Amino acid sequence: MLSFKGMRFSIDVILVCIRWYVAYPLSYLHIEEMMEERGVSVDHSSINRWAICFLPLIEKMARKHKRPVGGSWRMDETCIKVKGVWKYLYRAVDKQGKTVDFLLTAKRDMAAANRFFDKAMTANGVPDKVAMDKSGANKAAIDKINAGRAVPITVRKVKYLNNIVEQDHRAIKRVTRPMLGFKSFRSASNVLAGVELMHMIRKGQFAIDGVTVVSFADQFYSLAGQVRPV
Repeated sequence: MLSFKGMRFSIDVILVCIRWYVAYPLSYLHIEEMMEERGVSVDHSSINRWAICFLPLIEKMARKHKRPVGGSWRMDETCIKVKGVWKYLYRAVDKQGKTVDFLLTAKRDMAAANRFFDKAMTANGVPDKVAMDKSGANKAAIDKINAGRAVPITVRKVKYLNNIVEQDHRAIKRVTRPMLGFKSFRSASNVLAGVELMHMIRKGQFAIDGVTVVSFADQFYSLAGQVRPV
């Protein structure tokens, strides 16, 4: 369970603000105004700090409740602007469109692809197949992994197979666009963890033992170890 000790605002206010931020295309100023309408005066800079602090922790806790994904992956990267410079969000989904994993990197090269595959395979197991674009760096990363395997991972470079992950990027971009770019790599990585978490919740990727959840909001609060705010 998250620790909110020493926080000026209640758990309910914090969780509502950060959920809104990663669930909908809103800026921190939008949420400040929305909370003001509800009789809660909170500065947008506080919401920013909460998002950076708590979202990666909630996403990490949620991973133990994530349902298994399929063994046929579609992998691709999309661009995210950080301090005016494009960075790269590596993502993979299975053939059903369920999110496998994600990783924000400063560069788009073999080392970055290796880090992504290491993270994804550690958490989700080794896939049977990976569909990707014609990126030589991504193919080199898989070749390196296959060099140490008795049964190699099949690589498929068929463009239509990757349509599903390219379409899936749009859900992430829809939420991040109003954020107008991130001020630091850390803030981008932490907030994106929350955006990806909400996207997975919408795709029904979590099973929470002993909890009957109905709405996406209920699932977010349950994964954060809290009851739904009133």
